[in-house]
Amino acid sequence: MNEAELIDKQGCPKAVELSESVHWIGALDPNLRTFDIILKTANGTTYNAYAIRGSEGVAVVDTVKEGFADDFFARLESVADYDEIKVIVLNHLEPDHTGALPELMRRAPGARLFISQKAQAMLKALLKQDQMSYTPVLTGDRVSLGDRTLEFLHTPYLHWPDTQCTYLSEERMLFSGDVFGCHFCDNRLFNDRAGDFRFSFEYYYAHIMRPFKDYVVRALDLIEPLPISVIAPTHGPILRDRPERYIRRYRQLSGPSLESEISPEQKTLLIFYISSYGNTQRMAEAVYSGAMQVQDVRVSLYDLEGGEIEPFVDLIEEADGLVFGTPTINGDAVKPVWDLLSSLTVINIKTKLGGVFGSYGWTGEGVPLVEDRLRGLKMRVPIPGLRVKLIPTDEELEACREFGLQLAQELMGLRARKVIDMADLV
Repeated sequence: MNEAELIDKQGCPKAVELSESVHWIGALDPNLRTFDIILKTANGTTYNAYAIRGSEGVAVVDTVKEGFADDFFARLESVADYDEIKVIVLNHLEPDHTGALPELMRRAPGARLFISQKAQAMLKALLKQDQMSYTPVLTGDRVSLGDRTLEFLHTPYLHWPDTQCTYLSEERMLFSGDVFGCHFCDNRLFNDRAGDFRFSFEYYYAHIMRPFKDYVVRALDLIEPLPISVIAPTHGPILRDRPERYIRRYRQLSGPSLESEISPEQKTLLIFYISSYGNTQRMAEAVYSGAMQVQDVRVSLYDLEGGEIEPFVDLIEEADGLVFGTPTINGDAVKPVWDLLSSLTVINIKTKLGGVFGSYGWTGEGVPLVEDRLRGLKMRVPIPGLRVKLIPTDEELEACREFGLQLAQELMGLRARKVIDMADLV
């Protein structure tokens, strides 16, 4: 396939056949270089949408970004009339998939919109439509096109709460939404013809799906039993050559990033620090010493000045507790600590144990600022941060050891709970 095959003799965009009943009616965006601010797209992207013809009507699965609607409608019109469209499915409501929806529903008033249960509140907010009728669906719900049947799979948080997949059983095709997709624009469309997109596939998983590994695993449990000949995602190549490879790769990526050296009964506590004059380092070593007193807690100490951020992210993903030591400079925690914290958005650290300590010279804002960030990441911070002014004394280092001990005890569920006397509150 070459670019000419995406255009008819009159120079209009035309649909591409996946089977006699299914066509790609999406759009190419080869010049896009950044997606959603955080993703680099060296090869651009595609907005994949599909038309499915049954004996009793046509279904459209997803649409395209608003600026590419003309290509979408031209391709749709090359395989269907608007009065034939009975079903519109949105697997995901992000604007790059819903941009053409209002106009599509205006042109095809006889169509019924199907979205996930969790998409209902988002539909009005995204499209500002008060009178848009729809049918919410869950796993196992079906809609018939006569000799073709669409079955819905509830796959939330991949990567928004509303996401779902749609399975065309007669063709063994999975319209997967963002799952198994990538930002890679190639006008040859199919994985057995497109250029090498392995990096884009892995990069997309790392930045879009990795924070939701638990939900990926649940989705795979629904998808793996299905006989699948084609995976048709909303971005990137259509996976028709050995699609099971991509399902297996998702399973691998959704497992532990590192082979575990930790036995099941043990917990891991990672202490990261950086020190200007050695004061925070001394505190870190004392925290480490205190935490080491608790049996079955594997404690590790890392100086951020001597390590790269990316390997630490893999460690953190598998850890049970995280402690950060930072001096306060110019009223703030130092940049290496913020760099590490900002990298944690690509993994799930919710409910992990967190703690903060550090030395300061003037006002000591660094520790509470990092504590706030940990809470913002939905970590547990049950023990107040520990601050020491300038050089820690022997008594303050003992407080650091106690801080580490309490964190390790908290991790193992051994820390005594403080009983508050109501008289103390008066």
